[in-house]
Amino acid sequence: MKIHQNNALGELGGAIGKGLLAGLAATAAITISQMIEMKITKRKPSDAPVKVAEETVGAEPVAGKKEKMSQELHWAYGTSWGIARGIISLTGLKGWPATAAHFAAIWGTSMIMLPAFNAEPPVTEEEPKAIAIDALHHAVYAITAGLAYDALDAGSRNERRFNKIEKLLDLKKLIKKIKK
Repeated sequence: MKIHQNNALGELGGAIGKGLLAGLAATAAITISQMIEMKITKRKPSDAPVKVAEETVGAEPVAGKKEKMSQELHWAYGTSWGIARGIISLTGLKGWPATAAHFAAIWGTSMIMLPAFNAEPPVTEEEPKAIAIDALHHAVYAITAGLAYDALDAGSRNERRFNKIEKLLDLKKLIKKIKK
């Protein structure tokens, strides 16, 4: 019996698929986080996704369906950002470092893209509380995506390769061996 060996295209497809699932889980988490925050702060739902869609592709919601369109765009956008988490994993970055890189990419893009499309004010014009809340929501997303992705990727060829390198570089064990 021939054992299946991964190839680059197969690994890319696997990373994208796992990333989409992780992005879906993360979008659910950020949605819940935002719903809780909006109840506490009495903030209304953002219409930023609709504003960006109007500016970029000229999409306009059907009368009375602006919030529905906003939610659909939110879910599509959030789920697709999971792909970035998959691509990050292909670089060999895992765990918290990969989650930090994913967080930086997501939040950084948000801070650049939303003001560029007049969907939100620039971060320099935001109140510190609003910045902190936005960072919290994006952290919830990135952490959830990272945990979900790592769980889906556990035992993969990349993970085994990374674990081998990690074992080779285990300085604590190396120092103990040298001292003996």
